[in-house]
Amino acid sequence: MTIKTIKLTNFRNYVQQEIIFGNDINIIYGDNAQGKTNIIEAIFLCSLGKSFRTNKEKELININSSANNEQPICQIEILAEKKDREISIKYKQLEKKEFHINGIKISKMSEILGNIYCVLFTPEDISIFKNEPNKRRRFLNIMISQLRPAYVHSLNQYNKVLEQRNIYLKQIKFEGKSEEILDIWDEQLVALGTKVYNYRKEFVEKINEKIKQIHLNTTNNEENIEITYKSNIESPEKYLEKLKRKREVDIQKGNTGTGIHRDDFETTINNKEVAIYSSQGQKRTAIISLKLAEAEVIYEEKEEYPIILLDDFMSELDKKRIQGFLENIKNNQVLITGTDSLAFQTQNIAYIK
Repeated sequence: MTIKTIKLTNFRNYVQQEIIFGNDINIIYGDNAQGKTNIIEAIFLCSLGKSFRTNKEKELININSSANNEQPICQIEILAEKKDREISIKYKQLEKKEFHINGIKISKMSEILGNIYCVLFTPEDISIFKNEPNKRRRFLNIMISQLRPAYVHSLNQYNKVLEQRNIYLKQIKFEGKSEEILDIWDEQLVALGTKVYNYRKEFVEKINEKIKQIHLNTTNNEENIEITYKSNIESPEKYLEKLKRKREVDIQKGNTGTGIHRDDFETTINNKEVAIYSSQGQKRTAIISLKLAEAEVIYEEKEEYPIILLDDFMSELDKKRIQGFLENIKNNQVLITGTDSLAFQTQNIAYIK
């Protein structure tokens, strides 16, 4: 799939801006703080329904564009093309955000998912291989939500139940409430958590199938990469049993120590953990392999090539890695931001300044 055009109105530093993209590689270049990342953010927002930079949606509104005291309307309009049809996505933000698909306002946020498929690269992605499991869970959440909108509903419901259970744990400790009520929260956690676990396990296995060959190709068959999903649940029965067994510890701490909110995945290269033993160059190459594997899984699932969004990512790579990367994305539309126009050994490049 491809993005044909994007129109920005009062979004970030843009008052009015329209951009027409080419079908292959698009290089958006210019000085720092000119709004290049804002374009990438706008596309990601219309793909996933939220920004990858902020949870405060009012930050997206260009409040300096209004001539009076009224708050301006922030708007993004995207025209995209899939293999069988065109699709228009409109994002509108004033007091609340709303999305329109082909001119029709959606009633559920999950309806925005699966309309634009994208894979995002940022310099911060290298933190996936540091000791930050939340970043790895976020990677899984973004990928799976594009392909399985029901996953988002299960995950959101799980987080709500988890919050309610944690509140009640504190009430037991400080107010002497009955522990029996925890049985209700535990059963709901297990039911929802098992759904999330199954989704994640399935997609880690899919990623693992793809990433092996990608990484071997990228490293001249020198590095064998492996991803292993790690969870403290194994089955609904053992999940429930563990929650009950650790109930007293949870009450004392006031939070739930067992469940998919603690899930993680471990990445190894030649049987050595990337987070501990790999160089910065190896980590960057592993990130490329991981995201390319994500792109292949999306294509396998939807038969649509996702759009590759590279936000100042090429500055982290040497020429050899850049060329190897480009060899793996010949069928994808690519949007690259950077401080210069770059020069690749390939055709069909559109330069946007």
